[in-house]
Amino acid sequence: MSSGQPERSFGFLLADVARLMTRNFDRRAQKVGLSRAQWQVLAWLKRNEGISQIKLADLLDISPMTLVRLIDRLQARGLVERRPDPGDRRVYRLYLGAGAHPVIDQLWQLGAETRRQALPDISPAEEAIFIDLLSRMRRNLIEAEARGGDAAAASPAKALAVKP
Repeated sequence: MSSGQPERSFGFLLADVARLMTRNFDRRAQKVGLSRAQWQVLAWLKRNEGISQIKLADLLDISPMTLVRLIDRLQARGLVERRPDPGDRRVYRLYLGAGAHPVIDQLWQLGAETRRQALPDISPAEEAIFIDLLSRMRRNLIEAEARGGDAAAASPAKALAVKP
């Protein structure tokens, strides 16, 4: 890649597409009355019901105090429930409230609209390949982080095969 062409850089394109898709989705989600941070809490909580507030804050990459304020607002709307952890009085477990399910269904529909706008000329086979590649990249980065950061240092043979 030429340093003068960021639009041909994988990292730039990945970040820019994510930014544009998020902005597109945010416009739609305003109709539901949720901020980006709030819908992200609901999305992660749907996949991780019963998680502690601390672990959810870590998944969202936000401070626990920021999450507490978000949960307070979502709880006031009946979208999230805090339940005490039976094994540790200091810990609360988070669950979706009864009112969350219709909202999440609506968010999934909004997400589908965003994907339809982003992918009209991409075949289902191309989409599947792209998802597989992103999943593998995600796994590689998670594994590298678990090893302490530098994936190449963990495997000299792989380091030689990596092209700049």
